[in-house]
Amino acid sequence: MIGRALTGAVTGQMRRANSPFTPAVPVPSHAARTASASVPAGDNGQAASLDAVPRKLPLRARRLLSDARLIRKMFRGSEFIRVRPRHGEPPEVYEVEYRVSSIQVGKGGKLVPCHRHLVEIQLTQDYPRMAPICRMLTPIFHPNISEASVCIGDHWVAGEHLADLIVRIGEMIAYQAYNIKSPLNAEAAMWVDLNMDKLPLDNRDLTPPVKAQ
Repeated sequence: MIGRALTGAVTGQMRRANSPFTPAVPVPSHAARTASASVPAGDNGQAASLDAVPRKLPLRARRLLSDARLIRKMFRGSEFIRVRPRHGEPPEVYEVEYRVSSIQVGKGGKLVPCHRHLVEIQLTQDYPRMAPICRMLTPIFHPNISEASVCIGDHWVAGEHLADLIVRIGEMIAYQAYNIKSPLNAEAAMWVDLNMDKLPLDNRDLTPPVKAQ
């Protein structure tokens, strides 16, 4: 199926590995379903429901609080994704660790497996109107990831949940999603074109389960 479009300098559509069709009816995102559920109490003992975000706060501050609470709920105990706030209160910078299978360039230019990846996500002063800035902190070989940036889609909208974006980046790392039409790494795009029968490199579902309250 044609996956969600990537953001940034890359244009075109994202391919989903081994997905033969496109659903006729959009399915609500995992984060959108989760956002309607209440969130466990925060560290200060206060209720952490998304509905508890004070309405008098500026839009960006409300969104940062909402993101932080939803991320804490979704990824608590996740086998594949660990999210750590790095700056700000509420957080404006996150470090995300992915424990999924992918590839990188090793000694002598040979492609070798890698199973642990770090991504930094920065929420600028223009967030959520503008897309987060995402960059890899560890090496990877992927058509839509360079040393400077992770191309996360052309059609970012302010209503997209940061938690869903975190999952989407993991799907890219696992080669469950990619775009070889206008890549950041042309060599990786050529490799994908010649090795589609080997993809994805990790086919596990990275979406955390919804925790009913």
